[in-house]
Amino acid sequence: MAAGRVRLTRVLLGSCCVTIALSVAQAVRADPSQELSTIVVTATRAPESSEELPVSIDRIDAADITQGKMQVNLSESLDAITGVSVQNRQNYAQDLQISVRGFGARSQFGVRGVRLYSDGIPGTMPDGQGQFSQFDLGSARDIEVLRGPFSALYGNSSGGVISIFTRDGQPGFGLTGTVEVGSLGTERYALLADGAEGNVNYVLDASHFQTDGFRDHSEAQRNLINGKLRVDLDDSSRLTFVANAVTTPSNQDPLGLTAAQLASDPAQAGVNSELYNSRKSLNQEQVGMLYERELTSTDTLQAMVYGGHRATVQYQAIPRSTENSPTNPGGVIDLNRFYAGTDIHLTDRRDLLGGPLQWTAGVSFDNLEEHRKGFTNFIGEELGVEGMLRRLENNRVYDVDEYLQAQWDPAPRWRGIVGLRNSVVEVADHDLLQGTGSPDSGVRYSSANPVAGVVFRAASLVHLYGSYGRGFETPTLNDLAYRSTDGSLPGLNLGLQAARSDNYELGIKAGEQRLHADLAGFYIHTQDELAVQSNAAGKSVYQNIGPTQRKGIESSIDATLGWGFSSRLAYTYLDAVTLEPYTTCAAAPCKHVLVPVGSHLPAVPEDQLYASLNWGYSPLGFKAAVEVIARAQIFADDRNFAAADGYTIANLRLGFEQQSSGWHASEYVRIDNIGNHPYVGSVIVNETSQRFFEPEPGRTFDLMFSISRRD
Repeated sequence: MAAGRVRLTRVLLGSCCVTIALSVAQAVRADPSQELSTIVVTATRAPESSEELPVSIDRIDAADITQGKMQVNLSESLDAITGVSVQNRQNYAQDLQISVRGFGARSQFGVRGVRLYSDGIPGTMPDGQGQFSQFDLGSARDIEVLRGPFSALYGNSSGGVISIFTRDGQPGFGLTGTVEVGSLGTERYALLADGAEGNVNYVLDASHFQTDGFRDHSEAQRNLINGKLRVDLDDSSRLTFVANAVTTPSNQDPLGLTAAQLASDPAQAGVNSELYNSRKSLNQEQVGMLYERELTSTDTLQAMVYGGHRATVQYQAIPRSTENSPTNPGGVIDLNRFYAGTDIHLTDRRDLLGGPLQWTAGVSFDNLEEHRKGFTNFIGEELGVEGMLRRLENNRVYDVDEYLQAQWDPAPRWRGIVGLRNSVVEVADHDLLQGTGSPDSGVRYSSANPVAGVVFRAASLVHLYGSYGRGFETPTLNDLAYRSTDGSLPGLNLGLQAARSDNYELGIKAGEQRLHADLAGFYIHTQDELAVQSNAAGKSVYQNIGPTQRKGIESSIDATLGWGFSSRLAYTYLDAVTLEPYTTCAAAPCKHVLVPVGSHLPAVPEDQLYASLNWGYSPLGFKAAVEVIARAQIFADDRNFAAADGYTIANLRLGFEQQSSGWHASEYVRIDNIGNHPYVGSVIVNETSQRFFEPEPGRTFDLMFSISRRD
């Protein structure tokens, strides 16, 4: 690290810690009635004040998700959360690059290492791979982000948990229309209906998004519909139905750029992307049902069942000369996935030795059936079309988990929480091209993961805590999909082991309505980390490497400053490095090179800073906000030979809101990257052809109009 960066890190750490210390001092003197209470459910599966829990968890409310934001990408909202790195790749054929404390940063497809939930329904499949395309930000009530040891209570691949919850309908009937237009041919149209009448509550939201994209060959569309219907069956039970569907007809894939291409023209498409018309289409439908019942004054039962179908077709820009090899699995990937599952848990509340005790016991089952086809991406001289069948197989993954969690307050100043989750994950592969008619390979992973934490109420508004958790991360089907990038080694990569982590955290939470601060320090030791061995021709081969460690500090401050001003400051320091040397491929064709001890994990920024200042003037309904986002460089490969430079950008939004006689209207303008600063938002880890870089646009403008009527 350069001396300048060392000084910057120390200044930021010092500033945050001093401010938090001042916050603690003020909180100790504050009136207890002024305590700021953020209610969350993800950590304990029951409503709890986040200040009373030994976990790092943040909640983003609807106003912070929707006001002056396009409501298209999670990156719009999660930038403000410590410990979370969400990169908009400017490529809607690929998912956002999401990592929590470094978990998930290496993912080449979808979200890995982080559990995703929408209204309690998993967006993460039993193999640990997640999708968030069904997340509807336009109808969201809030988003909860859980980090640290207690994430392990959600099972496989729980480096963190991101949960989105749909809002409830308001009394009467309401209709809201939204129109958004902006730079790069960006448009979004949405219509939301909601209401509550008697024992019925409902929300239905439909939206269409399209963009020409910042780069050549990056046009995209997305159509999304999300609905929730809740029926109160009686005074003690209710039934909630949720359903959503998403389609992306044909999102173009501009691929990554080399350093030379990035320097000459960051808006250009990658090599062969236009020649082979690299693209991806998606169709997904999902339904779920949640039953809740108060069995007694102290016992509550929750039962959830869900099912869905996801079809994906991806055309890759693999040269015809490469695909001519009969062992090559093809440049067209056709996946059909059918998934279903259930989760049932019971929560009991009672007293134990004079202190309140709450425990939850449950069991979950998830099943995924995948039908995978591979085709060449040419017919004769015609490129970018479905050609000869090269791969045909059925894969199945299922998990069965049992979990138990208990929370007890043995004394007024103390709270302890312990938990255990036992997970079994099985993978089976049936190769239909070989005509065996039976599964020809399979693997089983299992782990029992304990967690424990304690909270000490040092003062009325000051809480100290510590926690420990053990987690594990299985290889996903996409991690297992290839043993070689050219197909010379057929079959799933079943030699991969599950990664296992020990996670420690210490923290302090302090505050009241005007000022609230969090500070957490963590250390994570991982064995058998899953890493990319080689990444070429659209195929990634994974390997287990030696131990790694992640250590860092997260700090955040929220303040109400008076005169209509409020602010947030969030800073993350994360040092994620290898502890043993290993080899990886550094060029095409594969050339094995040594990765030395102390190499930083790729795609993980060491420093992140978010700062915002908001102002509102109620008499005019005027609102304004400026935010600054800064990130250190991120390495693109395991050896740390290639990196995307760090950057600092500023964004601005201005808007008016009007309310009268059942009508509500709002008008916002948003300017991102005010300084028109060129930068790289994300990298493709260990891309063997060194096409690592995915650049972001310069200055962009968005206009947002919304009008609603409630009867």
